[in-house]
Amino acid sequence: MLLKLIADEPAHGYDLIRQIEKLTGGAYAPSPGVVYPTLTLLDEMGLIAAQASDDSKKRFAATDEGRRHLEENRPQVDALIARLVEMGEAREQHGASPVWRAVRNLGVAIRNRQARGGFTDDTPHDIAALIDELAQKIERLR
Repeated sequence: MLLKLIADEPAHGYDLIRQIEKLTGGAYAPSPGVVYPTLTLLDEMGLIAAQASDDSKKRFAATDEGRRHLEENRPQVDALIARLVEMGEAREQHGASPVWRAVRNLGVAIRNRQARGGFTDDTPHDIAALIDELAQKIERLR
């Protein structure tokens, strides 16, 4: 998604976060801890390159290789864009509750943590315990 947005228009990391948030109608905004390492990876892969900028922020543009990669993966890119737009539409239909946004972000955080690997046998139990503890605190709210 970041490569697609950068190919559309060179951008800073913060701009990309805001673009995705806008695309989803505020339903999702990736964290800097996801965006900046991904930009580094895309740069190392030769799919994007830093450009000169008027300020201290690093602005990225897609390389020819990055544009070829996008074209080769167009169905997946189009499906991802559609999914993000769908998130925004669902948000409009179901209201913009900050609680449901936070619940979705929790799911994303858990999936991202799993994808990084390095789970011990206890990690899923530790995550479940944290969620159970939060559920109990919510039940006690007045």
